[in-house]
Amino acid sequence: MAQPAIPLPASTVVLVRPDERGGFEVFMNRRPETMQTYAGVYVFPGGCVELVDCSPEMLALTHGLAPAEARTTLESDLAPEVCLGHWVAAVRELFEEAGIHFFTAVDGPRILDHAKLLQRLLPKRSALQTGRLTLPDLLNSEQLRCYLGGLTYFSHRITPEHYKIRFDTRFFLTALPAQQIPLHFSEEVAESLWISPQAALERSPSGKFPMMPPTIAVLRRLAEQGSWQALRATFKV
Repeated sequence: MAQPAIPLPASTVVLVRPDERGGFEVFMNRRPETMQTYAGVYVFPGGCVELVDCSPEMLALTHGLAPAEARTTLESDLAPEVCLGHWVAAVRELFEEAGIHFFTAVDGPRILDHAKLLQRLLPKRSALQTGRLTLPDLLNSEQLRCYLGGLTYFSHRITPEHYKIRFDTRFFLTALPAQQIPLHFSEEVAESLWISPQAALERSPSGKFPMMPPTIAVLRRLAEQGSWQALRATFKV
């Protein structure tokens, strides 16, 4: 009998924003039909934790969360730098897939001119996504730091053993940063949309809005929050 595949460490980001009725919406992507995993499925932005995400060079470019604090929050026996790497991967994947960034000035989390900054960053996003540029290289070239304090740890899920490809995924929750608008599509995104958790759950049984069980579990938990205020109070977003 074949041994189960070893789960790959991964991070997923649930991006939320208030709606006009006092509720809230989540940002979801539909993966291209050509993707190796979860083709055509609606997901939240995310991907595997890379070695560079946990490297000393990368961790020196972060602020807002310490490695020991990350380990305590995850309640994990992983090395502290690996735990912090999950936050880094979440920030990186959100920028790669949606163009949303949590980058700040070198001297701290002060407000930046996001419009001008994005004009410089977006041409480099594709190079980061394809591996032609690392996140430390991007941050150093722009004199930026990676702010990890804006992401709230939400949940943990390991793919069941019967799957050929498995992930050990940490889910994070964060509000859409001011003055930023996510991309409608990118290299790993066929299309994207904002939708309430309840609406996404109602579409799922039709088969026209396919989702994996971990995504559905997150949506069900979020749907329990009756308003934007309740969501913020519960999860500190």
